[in-house]
Amino acid sequence: MAPKKRRKPSRTVDKPPERAHTVSMLQVNGNTEAVPVNTLVDLRSGDAAILDRIDLPGEDARRLMELGFLPGTRVTAGLSAPGGDPRVFQVDGSEIALRRETARQMKVRMQKAPAKP
Repeated sequence: MAPKKRRKPSRTVDKPPERAHTVSMLQVNGNTEAVPVNTLVDLRSGDAAILDRIDLPGEDARRLMELGFLPGTRVTAGLSAPGGDPRVFQVDGSEIALRRETARQMKVRMQKAPAKP
């Protein structure tokens, strides 16, 4: 009896073995204008800006959204610890402290100052 020929395992088309297929990134962007983008780290104490997008992995972005950091929301920079990290931000009536690394991934549009009559 002749031995059976074994097939080589075939690679699947939709899942290359060298790439993880479970990694997800969440980027929310509601901006349609070309406005210079800053981050929350760039705000000085008392400055306000409109949150444009969150460039963080899905679970981190989801938790920040649960705390009130939604695109289009007004965020005001507050005080910071003596070393500058963490820093307090006011959003939706709450004060939330964020690390510098997290705040750097949150893009904002500067809020236009109201015109004086």
